[in-house]
Amino acid sequence: MSNESKESVFYKDYIPSIIRLGRFTNLLGVFMGLLPGLVLLFVFDLHPQPQHILTGFLLIASMEGVFWFIEPISYYGVLGIPGTYMSFLSGNISNLRMPVSIAVQNAAEVEPGSEKGTIISTIGIAVSIIVNVLILTLGVILGSSVLSMVPEGVTNALTNIVPALFGALFAQQLVSDLKTGIVAACLAVAVHLIGYFTPLLNWVPGGSYWFMMVLIIFGTIFVGRGISGKK
Repeated sequence: MSNESKESVFYKDYIPSIIRLGRFTNLLGVFMGLLPGLVLLFVFDLHPQPQHILTGFLLIASMEGVFWFIEPISYYGVLGIPGTYMSFLSGNISNLRMPVSIAVQNAAEVEPGSEKGTIISTIGIAVSIIVNVLILTLGVILGSSVLSMVPEGVTNALTNIVPALFGALFAQQLVSDLKTGIVAACLAVAVHLIGYFTPLLNWVPGGSYWFMMVLIIFGTIFVGRGISGKK
């Protein structure tokens, strides 16, 4: 099959079928997430007051609402369309799905976001979900007994896994795209220093952390696009 035919199958058959299935499974996941509340409402006749529901929603939205927008945008370029649907349904995106996607695409030497990168990312994420479910199942069954035998120093060190993992991934990306990596690092350091030492970001509702994330992510995207356009 020629490259042109492969691209035609990818865009006309594979991606549309993934979108249909992804929408269905993610909406099903939303319904399953709401199911306990619906059971309390219709089976046990528990009716919370609308103002209590609104208060709870606003509380969560003020802390997490910005991530509803920046996470799909910032992750999509690496995960691809199938990987995005799978990752947001299974969870653990930043600490598992994203690192796996980056690692398998680098191992296969494919460009993130390309057709080949999308396929490789999908396979890697699918395998990670299966392994994740198996390990979680074992953890639920054997968790307390196993952790009781692990030295305290080891359990304390586990809290550093995610920072260490992202440091290694950033170093790997820095090697493949030095200019963009330097821009991302300098921008992240600059924004954090501004937020830490000055009151410039104190006006942001809900704290400055989410606004700093927006500046870093979208700033890197815009500068990266400018750099790639000059190559």
